[in-house]
Amino acid sequence: MNKHLLSINDLSRDEIESILTTAAKDFLELSKRDIKKVPTLRGRTVIDLFYEKSTRTSTSFELAGKRLSADVINVKAESSAVGKGESLKDTVLTLNAYNPDIIVIRHPHVGAPAFVARYTDAHVINAGDGKGGHPTQCLLDIFSLKQEYGELEGLKVAIVGDILHSRVARSNIAGFRKMGMEVTLVAPPSLLPRGVEALGADIAHGLDALADVDVVYLLRMQQERHADAGLMPSLREYIARYCVGRRHLGKGQRVLHPGPINRGVEIDAELADSPENLILQQVEAGLAVRMAIMYRIIVDAGADQAAAEGERDAAEAAEAGPEIKNIRAVG
Repeated sequence: MNKHLLSINDLSRDEIESILTTAAKDFLELSKRDIKKVPTLRGRTVIDLFYEKSTRTSTSFELAGKRLSADVINVKAESSAVGKGESLKDTVLTLNAYNPDIIVIRHPHVGAPAFVARYTDAHVINAGDGKGGHPTQCLLDIFSLKQEYGELEGLKVAIVGDILHSRVARSNIAGFRKMGMEVTLVAPPSLLPRGVEALGADIAHGLDALADVDVVYLLRMQQERHADAGLMPSLREYIARYCVGRRHLGKGQRVLHPGPINRGVEIDAELADSPENLILQQVEAGLAVRMAIMYRIIVDAGADQAAAEGERDAAEAAEAGPEIKNIRAVG
């Protein structure tokens, strides 16, 4: 992996596969053990810096760090110096003075994780930046689908709902297509970003498009981001046209949702409680995948540093001649 995970585009398909393998092999079953900790990141420090409200993401990142035996510090914007007017830069400079190993950040502004990476020596993981992206959600969604279907190549996924405001949709379009899946976006025209066709997804405006897919991925209507923009005539109309229930699903189709769910808006109550949805499996997958990401980002960085030091030592020894080589061999 790279030093940071800022976007799903930072990862190749092989790197994604490697993270999923690590999650499945080393961490998925850990939650079922009596002792739910491993010493992998003992002595390391993880800071979770959240400027937006979160349940699933913040909880899973905190648990991931603690189950890897790291020291985890949670910083919530509303209870920090941010509430007194401190800038993001000054907050990060302050936190960096503690020499953390990983900073996990969620922020309402696109590009905030990349900005943080400029002012810290720590590894930075994007836990969601405005309408920008949510790479760890994408990875756990891919993991959930792989656990359910095995083969992902050619799998057809419909992403339904408020795509305009969804960082999850932006990451998942790129990530799903990178893994060979076919993506269809289902939403009213007003809730689709301009030029979204360039991302390689098909477009549909009605739930009849669900008949041709394997997976239905539902998004929450993010009313707090609409700011009275008039993107939908009314929530009632949206519910009438886009609330998905079991009647919309065919045999073998599965439903995913990044949470939090709004029963009766994008998903009806019966479907929310039905075996067709994989929502709780996604939550379980999120913990294993985020553990794998933290582990790989630290271990791969150490391996890269060791390899670089080995190459440098070899180059110095070659320049110095046989005398230095012999001394180092004895030492």
